[in-house]
Amino acid sequence: MNSRTTLTQYLIEQRRRYPEASGRFNNLILDVALSCKAIARAVAFGRLADMHGHHLHNDVASVNVQGEVQHKLDVYANQTFVDMTATNGHLAGMASEEMQEPWQIPAALPRGKHLLVFDPLDGSSNVDVNMTVGSIFSVLRAPDEVIASGRDVRSEDFFQPGAQQLAAGYALYGPSTMLVLSVGHGVAGFTLDPNLGEFMLTHPDIQIPADTQEFAINASNSRFWEPPVKRYVDECLAGKTGPRGKDFNMRWIASMVAEAHRILMRGGVFMYPRDSKDPSKAGRLRLMYEASPIGFLIEQAGGRASTGHQAALHIKPSDLHQRIGLVFGSRNEVERIERYHAEPQPLNWHNPLFAERSLFMD
Repeated sequence: MNSRTTLTQYLIEQRRRYPEASGRFNNLILDVALSCKAIARAVAFGRLADMHGHHLHNDVASVNVQGEVQHKLDVYANQTFVDMTATNGHLAGMASEEMQEPWQIPAALPRGKHLLVFDPLDGSSNVDVNMTVGSIFSVLRAPDEVIASGRDVRSEDFFQPGAQQLAAGYALYGPSTMLVLSVGHGVAGFTLDPNLGEFMLTHPDIQIPADTQEFAINASNSRFWEPPVKRYVDECLAGKTGPRGKDFNMRWIASMVAEAHRILMRGGVFMYPRDSKDPSKAGRLRLMYEASPIGFLIEQAGGRASTGHQAALHIKPSDLHQRIGLVFGSRNEVERIERYHAEPQPLNWHNPLFAERSLFMD
């Protein structure tokens, strides 16, 4: 394949591995790609298309199932995914971060063998300041009983470990629009050619370096971190004079798609670990809409995705909107963090960087 390979051509080549395939899977991915093109256009026009600000219902900002205030682009992006994918007979149902329950394919429409799971607009809080946002999606096979009976989908039909995903990917709406995709045989990146309106293969066989000197974490939560995370960050910040013997750079964009993309392009480690800020939650990131699809991409590119305690792709969801802590990126760094979680914590452990008086004391 060369730089003039389109997404359609790439998918045809990939599906040749499965002579019995009907082509519906490819068509579903192309429907998703069309959704991403429409969202990219809305993001690009921004305030010119009245796409900035909160979505209002009866003059009050609407709130999604997560308890988060919805932006206009959240609602637009969610509806775009539904409109572009529901009517073509490829899906048995879909689930979205923005919807409380699974979305049913209307009875009058044909139903397919796949389930679509998506976060329609990741990092939407960045929209009003013109920073990078994206969409995340995952494709699962519907349970055989659903396919055979044609019944409406239920939440538990989506409760599949991330390792069972047929495909996962994201669109990145940045200086250029990109679609990064895995159908289970590595990861490929496509850039939208605005003249042709086509996603063109520009990053074949993406691989994450096993080692890195870059990490991403929200340091404002440091007082809530578990000791293994504090230990890891302290060692990175200590630089060449510390136990790691090398300097690290710290990054934080507050858009998971943008963080994942940077790591896929040049390596690094991203951490949004479980902490004590809200003990009722097992983490901040959504398992089905964020952790599983991003984890699938990361591992297909040679990296690792973990909660710190177990592989993220082995977790079977128990709720449509379940949250977990997540660490992903360069394999050697993620495995180091996992070792720190597995080791007994010293009783006299302390963290001078984030103690009450800090390092900067008289």
